[in-house]
Amino acid sequence: MNFLNNQLREINKEVLQNQFDLIVIGGGITGAGIALDAVTRGMSVLLLEMQDIAAGTSSRSTKLVHGGLRYLKNFEVKMVAEVGKEREIVYENGPHVTTPEWMLLPLYEKGSFGSFSTNIGLRVYDYLAGVKKDERRQMLSVEETLEKEPLLKKEGLKGSGYYVEYKTDDARLTLEVLKKAVEEGAAAFNYMKVEQLLYRDGKVIGVKANDLLSNTQYNVYGETVVNATGPWVDHIRSMDHTKHNKHLYHTKGVHVVFDQAKFPLQQAVYYDTSDGRMVFAIPREGKTYVGTTDTEFTEELSTPTITKDDRAYLLDTIRDMFQGLDLTEDDIESTWAGIRPLIHEEGKSPSEISRKDEVFVSDSGLISIAGGKLTGYRKMAEQIVDQVSDVLSNKTDRSFPESQTKHYPISGANVGGSKGFKAFKAIATNEGQDKGIPDEVLSQWIDRYGSNVHLLFNEYERVKVLEDELAPEIHSELLYSMMHELVYKPVDFFIRRTGALFFDIKWVEKYKEPVVKKMSEFFEWNDEETDIYYKELDIAIKQAKEPTPQA
Repeated sequence: MNFLNNQLREINKEVLQNQFDLIVIGGGITGAGIALDAVTRGMSVLLLEMQDIAAGTSSRSTKLVHGGLRYLKNFEVKMVAEVGKEREIVYENGPHVTTPEWMLLPLYEKGSFGSFSTNIGLRVYDYLAGVKKDERRQMLSVEETLEKEPLLKKEGLKGSGYYVEYKTDDARLTLEVLKKAVEEGAAAFNYMKVEQLLYRDGKVIGVKANDLLSNTQYNVYGETVVNATGPWVDHIRSMDHTKHNKHLYHTKGVHVVFDQAKFPLQQAVYYDTSDGRMVFAIPREGKTYVGTTDTEFTEELSTPTITKDDRAYLLDTIRDMFQGLDLTEDDIESTWAGIRPLIHEEGKSPSEISRKDEVFVSDSGLISIAGGKLTGYRKMAEQIVDQVSDVLSNKTDRSFPESQTKHYPISGANVGGSKGFKAFKAIATNEGQDKGIPDEVLSQWIDRYGSNVHLLFNEYERVKVLEDELAPEIHSELLYSMMHELVYKPVDFFIRRTGALFFDIKWVEKYKEPVVKKMSEFFEWNDEETDIYYKELDIAIKQAKEPTPQA
């Protein structure tokens, strides 16, 4: 089955009449990982997401596949070991969306990290995470530290630790994992909200889902149902009347983005704040972004926004750590906020609560997974599908292999791993140049789409001869997103397929009208629908630019 687009959506909904081995509720990284793990073991799989793919936490993280160095401070050794090793697996399975990033950890006289403890900690980190030789930690002098990042404050600086993390495009990582699942035979729908669980003799046997694009309801049946809805896990558990004992504790993390002309950071930095938290400052695509906070969140889960206090807090940390910057709120180009679905631990502050995942199995058979980190998505999926495999084996007398995903390239990663990606980029660049595609567009496309970039090349050749108000590179990327990546709304394209709302908001404002017009023509929206989607985009732009009133 091809990845779903508007023309195929109604046809593909015929699949909902099937009985599935597994129904996954939730289209974030955890749900996508579960779908891929299950389908590659031979299970029939359906994934349903009520918003866009990765619209929740999985597009609103710090965009790092990292091992969680700070968790060593809480002695969470097992977590550091597991997710540290997973970084390399995530990278090799998707080198176009995950790349190594050297991180600087400055050490100050009154900071929470000392030279000796940091040296030992990074050494332990390297060991636990299985870090390869050329990426192992280094300890830098004051002079070497300032050479790496001259903006760091000099007062009290004692040197730094220098180690590797991995940066990613979290939304695209999620999407590529799900696309691979669909390529292998899974079915997936966004904007399909699960409104009710279906039961027989007290056991969950399926879901009632509402297609929010057509307002059509479906009863869909499955041998097993997994609740992987992130912040909404307790909502689904409440449907099952099993929300008792442990429950989620939601915290909010926010990020602010500056143009590098205003904040000319040349080196990613991981620094501690006056209140004992840790914050990242990371250069990316001509911008510098800083985050994150960690505060309790009790408002509407689908629309987390940044407040004036959030912005002021991050600005204060920047002014304290980086010298010679006269940054104000007016210099912030865009922002985003995300929700962490943590498992409540009595008496602990948000920053102290563990990021470990936990599985809940109810008497009805509903399997729920909560907590966890982006980096560990594959292991979480393996854990869940092991349980699903046991259930199915007992029910159907079928047997299933162990997880296949440890060495399993995701969509776009047919490039020979990290070592082969460099050669692939050179070949694809030459091919794109022959088609007249600008170099800066080529570089961005290859990093964004990997081996799927050839599909964009085909679209480019088709549209470059048209007289159109959209440049052919934008037109072809938009068409690819609508035909191959489940884009139904302008916000899908500008936020989760391109990341432009966060990292190039002026580009969004420049092209929003022709993009909405092109989508309206493609999907044959009426004037009312076009107006709704345009207003939705305007609201998203406003939320990215302006703080909301304090709660």
